Amino acid sequence: MSLMSKLLSLAVITTLSLNAASDEDDVKSYIKNYMVQNEQVKVTKVDIIDKQQLDDPKGWEVYFVNIYANVKKSPTIFDKVTVPETLFVKDNITVPTLINLETGEDYKKTLKPELKVEIYDEKHLIAGNKDAKHKMVVFSDPQCPFCQTKVPELYKAVTENPETFALYYYHLPLLRIHPVSDIIARAMLVEQNKGNNAKMIEMYNFNINPREVNATLVLEKLNKQYKLSVTEEQINSEEIQKEVLFDKKMATQSMVSGTPTVYLDGKWDPSRDKYKSFITAKESKNDENKTAEDKK
Repeated sequence: MSLMSKLLSLAVITTLSLNAASDEDDVKSYIKNYMVQNEQVKVTKVDIIDKQQLDDPKGWEVYFVNIYANVKKSPTIFDKVTVPETLFVKDNITVPTLINLETGEDYKKTLKPELKVEIYDEKHLIAGNKDAKHKMVVFSDPQCPFCQTKVPELYKAVTENPETFALYYYHLPLLRIHPVSDIIARAMLVEQNKGNNAKMIEMYNFNINPREVNATLVLEKLNKQYKLSVTEEQINSEEIQKEVLFDKKMATQSMVSGTPTVYLDGKWDPSRDKYKSFITAKESKNDENKTAEDKK
């Protein structure tokens, strides 16, 4: 998060003890007009991404919101920032988080909004059948160490079970940590647009200095290692730039900031392993059918 985003986020946290109505329009109005008490920050828009009624603890609603604001850097210069926030509301009172005193569970860390249907865009389908029983979505960075293990694993599982799973992929390069991911992600998009999804997944084993920003050098090494012919003109094309921005927008709308973030059937899967239960169930069913056939 940038310094300006932290400034807005801090303002949010320090004012959440104020009252707020639980109607959506009232929540938006409260956030926009009262919650951020900082002269340098002007909230321009509030989007409610999702609203959920909690069963436990009872009586609480959780609002997932994106706060858009202009942050004053100088008398004439403003930064536009987007800050995701989670608000818990009950009886016209809102708090920044809920913590179970018995278990220590912080509900702010364990709850995320459900994905919108537009996330299942066929252009982002990289494996499996679009009509499969279960849909997985992954937001990922090819230089993220955990992604380098998990994403190829997911891809392999889906390609082996295409009627059970569909896998939708969104690029989320974490540029503060490894800026080289921007170049790699764009090269991946070039291959993805050609239908070379397997080649795209191969790039998860690409070894390079994560701080490298020389596109000529990166592409030369990528092309040599994976027998490609990706050019700087291709990765800088208007089409690729639009796709990069679209994926970033979808991450923002889904309140995703880390990788790999995995969803199964629209719900966040912090374990990233829930899909395995459906493979096990399928294998058990196949074994039952085989046993029944053998008995005939």
